[in-house]
Amino acid sequence: MTSLKPYLIRSIYEWIVDNDLTPHLLVDAENTDAVLPQEFIEDGKIVLNIKPQAIQGLSLGNDFIEFNARFSGKPLHIVTPVTAVLAIYARENGKGMVFDREDDDNEPPPEKKPVASKPHLRVVK
Repeated sequence: MTSLKPYLIRSIYEWIVDNDLTPHLLVDAENTDAVLPQEFIEDGKIVLNIKPQAIQGLSLGNDFIEFNARFSGKPLHIVTPVTAVLAIYARENGKGMVFDREDDDNEPPPEKKPVASKPHLRVVK
């Protein structure tokens, strides 16, 4: 079963932008697959402004989020795995969603156990 997380990120991003707010991603910068500006990482995390006017080429994929941005005037191609996203929220009011680390487990759903058939009731008159 595919993860629900990238779908939630895309829908919350769209809601934030539709309401003329500024979408931010809180990312676990210790993820080895992430390409991030190291000088802006604090306590192993980084906040990324993904407002359409601040970035170019945004791709909110099922596995990775990618875009081009400038940090201290230097262009950089940002890549973060969806699993490294800890939250998406609007800067102005904090509304959005925080993700549990357990949300990233792509475990298959539990096996369905056969349901014992219910006895048929027969009305006797």
